[in-house]
Amino acid sequence: MTTSTTDSEAARASRFRWVICGLLFFGLVINYVDRQMLGVLKPTLSKEFGWSEVEYADIVFWFQAAYAAGYLAFGRIVDKVGAKIGYAVAFTIWNIAHIAHGFAGSLTQFIWTRVALGLGESGVFPAGIKAVAEWFPRKERAFATGIFNAGSNIGAIVTPLVVPAITIAYGWQWAFILTGIVSFIWLAAWLLVYRSPDRHRRVNSPELAHIRQDPPDQGAATPWTRVLRTRETWAYALGKFLIDPIWWFFLFWLPGYLVQRYGLDIKTFGPPLVVVYLMSDAGSILGGWYSSRLIGKGVPVGRARKLTMLICSLCVLPIIGAQYISSLWAAVAVIGLATAAHQGFSANLYTLPSDVFPRNAVGSVIGIGGTVGAIGGMLFSKYVGQILDQIGSYTPIFVVAGSVYLIAVAGIQLLAPRYEPANVQ
Repeated sequence: MTTSTTDSEAARASRFRWVICGLLFFGLVINYVDRQMLGVLKPTLSKEFGWSEVEYADIVFWFQAAYAAGYLAFGRIVDKVGAKIGYAVAFTIWNIAHIAHGFAGSLTQFIWTRVALGLGESGVFPAGIKAVAEWFPRKERAFATGIFNAGSNIGAIVTPLVVPAITIAYGWQWAFILTGIVSFIWLAAWLLVYRSPDRHRRVNSPELAHIRQDPPDQGAATPWTRVLRTRETWAYALGKFLIDPIWWFFLFWLPGYLVQRYGLDIKTFGPPLVVVYLMSDAGSILGGWYSSRLIGKGVPVGRARKLTMLICSLCVLPIIGAQYISSLWAAVAVIGLATAAHQGFSANLYTLPSDVFPRNAVGSVIGIGGTVGAIGGMLFSKYVGQILDQIGSYTPIFVVAGSVYLIAVAGIQLLAPRYEPANVQ
């Protein structure tokens, strides 16, 4: 076959893998609407139920505890049943739990609904990363992950725009109920559209060859005992332990921070949050694109990922002084830069399992890392609640937020210096 013929076939290749990426994107939009709604409604619910910062932190803590337990379980479940069924089960659990928030009437009931939400939401990234590993070659995975991970920011943008309007018109209960009912449309689309690329009628031979260009995996599912013994597993888990709590802090406390520091309310904190999460969206896509671009230029995969994460780590540093910025929009710019850098960092960290582990171990590694990240989030939530109740200042919190990304890069380099295929045999 001549080169021109090969090029012609490549030009005719279908691109259905990007439709799958779009489905993952919209699934994450819904996921983050459901997750962030408590943060957006924090001022309203705290006033209605009389929650202290510590009590609110307890709700977040138990959500993260369930998320940690569920993440570990779903990682293994997804490896066994596949991305399609795993994601569908997770979605059903979390969306029913989300609707149930509308019927909660006490701190205890909110804790239980958040526990159920955390169990369901824990399946999103194991299934999503598994789907990316199934549908994209290694060189495209960071970019694809960055695109679908950007759905978290769109969800975070939609929430402060839609939820206040529903709350003002119908009450906070209907904000949970209506968004949950509408979200089931996505589940129907997922079940109708998703299947593996080699069995999908919309994928032609050139695209399938493109997807399968990496060496095939060998053997059955990798036992956890082998996954847990690899340094690469703990490089990923350490990164998640350090950076996940910071993202959750922004999701659950940023609306309250804007209310306290700049005197905003449910009617006015929407635009600043929209700007912050638009910047986050750009960071997610650019972070994935930049490392993929470096790889395309011949830079080794590990070096490209780590260099991108280092750049993102440096961009987070200005958040340390955010508490002292008197201008709302200057603070929004600094916070938005930090959240954008987080998402760029995260897009590359999420590709580590699929870069160095066989596909049959990816879900398990993602599950372990997600569990460790959620444990970090639990500890940080307790810390935030205590700091705000005792001294009422966000400065110590922002100092931690600005510092941990550089520590994460150093830890990943120490544990996975060569970024080579993990030895799980």
